[in-house]
Amino acid sequence: MEKWFMTMKKADFQGIAAKYHISPILARLIRNRDIVGEKAIDFYLNGTIADLYDGMLMKDMDKAVEILAEKIRGHEAIRVIGDYDIDGVNATYILQEGLSRLGADVDTDIPDRIKDGYGLNKSLIDRAIEDGIDTIVTCDNGIAASEEIAYGKSQGLTVIVTDHHEVPYLEVGEDKEYLIPQADAVVDPHRADCEYPFKGLCGAAVAYKLVEALCEVMQADVEDVDYLMENVAIATVGDVMDLTGENRVFVKQGLEMLKCTKNEGLKALMECTQVPVERLNAYHIGFVIGPCINAGGRLDTAKRALELLNAKTRREAVMLAEDLKALNDSRKEMTEKGVSQAVEMIENTSLIDDKVLVVYLPDCHESIAGIIAGRIREKYYRPVFVLTQGEEGVKGSGRSIESYNMFEEMCKCRALFTKFGGHKLAAGLSLEEKNINRFRETINELSNLTEEDLMEKISIDIRLPFPYINEQLVNELELLEPFGKGNAKPLFAERNLRVIRPRIIGKNRNVLRFQAEDVQGNRMEAIYFGDVQDCFQTMERNETMSFTYYPSVNEFRGDKTLQIVVVNYQGNQN
Repeated sequence: MEKWFMTMKKADFQGIAAKYHISPILARLIRNRDIVGEKAIDFYLNGTIADLYDGMLMKDMDKAVEILAEKIRGHEAIRVIGDYDIDGVNATYILQEGLSRLGADVDTDIPDRIKDGYGLNKSLIDRAIEDGIDTIVTCDNGIAASEEIAYGKSQGLTVIVTDHHEVPYLEVGEDKEYLIPQADAVVDPHRADCEYPFKGLCGAAVAYKLVEALCEVMQADVEDVDYLMENVAIATVGDVMDLTGENRVFVKQGLEMLKCTKNEGLKALMECTQVPVERLNAYHIGFVIGPCINAGGRLDTAKRALELLNAKTRREAVMLAEDLKALNDSRKEMTEKGVSQAVEMIENTSLIDDKVLVVYLPDCHESIAGIIAGRIREKYYRPVFVLTQGEEGVKGSGRSIESYNMFEEMCKCRALFTKFGGHKLAAGLSLEEKNINRFRETINELSNLTEEDLMEKISIDIRLPFPYINEQLVNELELLEPFGKGNAKPLFAERNLRVIRPRIIGKNRNVLRFQAEDVQGNRMEAIYFGDVQDCFQTMERNETMSFTYYPSVNEFRGDKTLQIVVVNYQGNQN
């Protein structure tokens, strides 16, 4: 079930529109995104690289830069240790590229998802020592590796942490005691003592700030590393960071750079996934390019994705890109199979009555449990845990809904887990097989979710009648891009619409086309890509419908037609 509501925020829309040469509709949309005040509106519409903050404002950045400059001049062996996801791979590439450009003796290592698990571990440190490494630089991990770092330090290694995750802490009475690892430098904007103004950076962005600061200190031209912003953009969207503040600039600029990238690997990946390069946007990174980069770390090794970024010849790049695409295709197949098994289990057992879904799929590959959990959450709008048979015991991933703090709820039954971690909307866990049913029962008993909580809230920007839709508005909406978390695509709505000639089309019969007619007789072409069967049946049962939608221009053989892309629908039974 869904609950629709209109966002009604007040401002002088005519005044804002006149000042920034935009329409009052756009002024209202900007206000709905909580962009308030001239400075914020100007940055939102016109922010550029020149508006980014100085990386030296981060706590310990000066220390990190000083140590690395000294190590580079002394030709000491440096190893970058990243993570196996899209953020970790791009952060590793940024540090490797940036350091080697400055003359560093640098190599990389990335943990294996199944064998090593997340982040820095003892075997990665031992491997570095065996290879004669002097300095380890972590990226997108390290802030929670206090023990491993203490071990590395005791073995004579220099360790620099760059990360963007929350700092672990102990609760001491009313206070929090933060557990900062005893590394030589710890650069993480989430440190309580870090005064960097923007906290929402991904790991690759923190790595980029380090490279930039290092260039300045070593008197190299900072503009020479600007091209690495395309990797920051990929990581920011792929790691689902809020597209606000600095991230907005990184993604906007990075997307422009990607359109004419010199990186052979990225060029080959965009070609083989048939991304429309000239119209490249955040969607293509989130749903086409990103999943291919992530597929390496899920089903094989993330080192494949790093090899792609490092590919020097077109031939090598094409081969690696096709490998990653094939891996992602098989990941998609495995996901579809897992989703349908989970749905069958929920629909045919007592699981359907649970407010928190705990689904055990023993044969599912543990690396895709989180993706399946996300898909099940979308279908049922409930918190979901998908458990699989791991190498040792049962492993699982959870995805939550807005009104359920998953990590806090898991803390209440922590005794059932051998290991767990996460945050409000997502989590990971390990437990013994014998505890699965107890976990399902306990997490449901503890939950105080109401029927209201389990209704998805659809936030509509504006009721927009059809006569307001024109090509100029569609073009103007592009000023709000890039869309994503923290900067949602605008959602418009209209009610009492008559549906004319609905028909299901497409090779896989997964597209619904129709015309929508309002009370005044204005018609608009419409298209819907969701659960087309259910939508079609709802249309048959109702004389009129209400839709939320986004306007677009459909181009076919040179002809342009205005259309609405329907997002949500409701029948108005008459």
